[in-house]
Amino acid sequence: MRTRFTETFGVEHPIVCGGMTAVGTADLIGAVAEAGALGFLTALTQPSPEALGSEIARCRDLTDRPFGVNLTLLPTIQPVPYDEYCQAIIESGVKVVETAGNSPAPYLPAFRAAGVKVVHKAVAVRHALSAERLGVDAISIDGFECAGHPGEDDVTALVLVRAAARRLRIPIVASGGVADGAGLVAALALGADAVNMGTRFVASREAPVHENVKSQIVANDERATQLVFREFRNTARVARNAISEEIVRRSAVPGATFDDIADLASGARGRKEVLQRGDLDGGLWWVGQSQGLIDEVLSCREIVDSIIDDAEALIAHRLPALIEQPEVVR
Repeated sequence: MRTRFTETFGVEHPIVCGGMTAVGTADLIGAVAEAGALGFLTALTQPSPEALGSEIARCRDLTDRPFGVNLTLLPTIQPVPYDEYCQAIIESGVKVVETAGNSPAPYLPAFRAAGVKVVHKAVAVRHALSAERLGVDAISIDGFECAGHPGEDDVTALVLVRAAARRLRIPIVASGGVADGAGLVAALALGADAVNMGTRFVASREAPVHENVKSQIVANDERATQLVFREFRNTARVARNAISEEIVRRSAVPGATFDDIADLASGARGRKEVLQRGDLDGGLWWVGQSQGLIDEVLSCREIVDSIIDDAEALIAHRLPALIEQPEVVR
């Protein structure tokens, strides 16, 4: 299946595994690349730029196919040496970067000079247009269904992707609510050039998370997520559990501040207690509504192959059959 995205980024399939903190390591991203999709190591999962360079090298030991690095640009309590992370990416020879969080403008000149293509994540068409004007090579646009931070506009992918496709000129990656071949076909019909999947790849054999997490994604339906941090205009979609319920309860108290939930919202707590130890009520963990479409844990290759096979079957057989063919007069 060829699209503007596969042509621009030199990958076999129009499928992306975007950056996921603590999940986007060489174990997963190497397998995604070997399956013919484009995966992104998460730079800030690594404790230093030097460690990122080592993780990139480890991924190269697992695959000779293209992969990229996600660089999420956010204000933090402890300053992040973004310039050094950027330099580590360039010096490693990686040719695709996914940026998110804030404007990538400060880093685009260095990436351009090194021949690095940039995919920027956005949650609104207006933000996507700004990134396009800056000169990024593609936009990954997140619908409201996605895990993580979908923004504050609450626009689902069905509308958001189409609205973006009507305005943007560069390739578009549809993100949020996709986990199977039908989702890929729908995204292509809306004008996207590829799809991004996070939750589907977390429920893969190669994902470096506890088996309890993978099994729970399979068991959950599309309703088993919860929106947190709404009151603080930093909305996030997470798995519904005891921690998310308590965060919602505390946040609803008049005058509540983020300090009232900080102990529960800790990313380090979620990574340690949930992703590593498998205590599903031990902290926050990210998951999208697409979990309702996931029926089993598969290898990355099985995930990608089944999505492409199903998408091609839909395009070649089911959709053409919906069009009434005129009778041939003999």
